[in-house]
Amino acid sequence: MGLTTAKKVTIMDYNYDPIPLPERAALTDEQAIAAAEAYYQRIRTRHTVRHFTDEPVPREVIESALRAAGTAPNGANHQPWHFVCIADADIKRQIREAAEEEERAFYGGKAGDEWLNDLKKMGTDASKPFLETAPWLIAIFAERYGVDEEGNKRKNYYTSESVGIATGFLITALHEAGLSTLTHTPNPMRFLNEVLERPKNERPYILLVVGHASDDAVIPRAATQKKVLEQISTFK
Repeated sequence: MGLTTAKKVTIMDYNYDPIPLPERAALTDEQAIAAAEAYYQRIRTRHTVRHFTDEPVPREVIESALRAAGTAPNGANHQPWHFVCIADADIKRQIREAAEEEERAFYGGKAGDEWLNDLKKMGTDASKPFLETAPWLIAIFAERYGVDEEGNKRKNYYTSESVGIATGFLITALHEAGLSTLTHTPNPMRFLNEVLERPKNERPYILLVVGHASDDAVIPRAATQKKVLEQISTFK
């Protein structure tokens, strides 16, 4: 059955206007293999850290990394994310106090025995000094729905998936800039809406800690034990 006239008008109103693919890499098989291996060797040096210095990081570095995050694929190109970048000491202190309150409840039994036992090998606890020490916190929000200038709601699609991909882009960009990161997810995180004055249509997704790892930084041995290729993939 063909499209109705009304349906055709609706599609035309969306103004599909394709353009040629702006850029593409033309690599030989050998070059592609080398490039993929080089990227793996670089990204495997990325580790989540919890020990930061207070050494400043230029805002320009953060801005460029955010631009990279903003190129991520997303549902219907609605780009359902917002990044709040915090360098202000007072705001970081407020965030730490609120986060540690939630974490004390979490480690006090809210998480359940199995989860807490799994975390023992990671060496984490309710104390989060890095939230004040690191020069930048980036609060990543997922827009549950969009709102135009007149207050009308607009549905967003695949929000969690879109924001997750953008967060991965952001972490990778920061790693390429020589910085360390920590994905912090106190639960619940609604305090971030209040502290950062974000609207109710935005849901806190991740609090990303960004800065330079301290000279005495350590990571759990367990964090280096990654599954091998055969465990994480299947080829048909």
